[in-house]
Amino acid sequence: MATTNGVSDGMTEPCDVCGTDTLHEISIQLITEGDGDTAQYSREPYRVRECSRCGNRESKRMNNA
Repeated sequence: MATTNGVSDGMTEPCDVCGTDTLHEISIQLITEGDGDTAQYSREPYRVRECSRCGNRESKRMNNA
């Protein structure tokens, strides 16, 4: 779970690579999952986070419908 602390101006989250809670840059990206004629309708939101310490980048699909 993301938390804030008094030392930084951001959110800390656990990093699997670093093994500690570090600052992460968080963004939302729309990723096309389909192909062909319906590709324009198959965009799904993904939460993308990147560790500011080691650069590890992970994405997780937000809509599991």
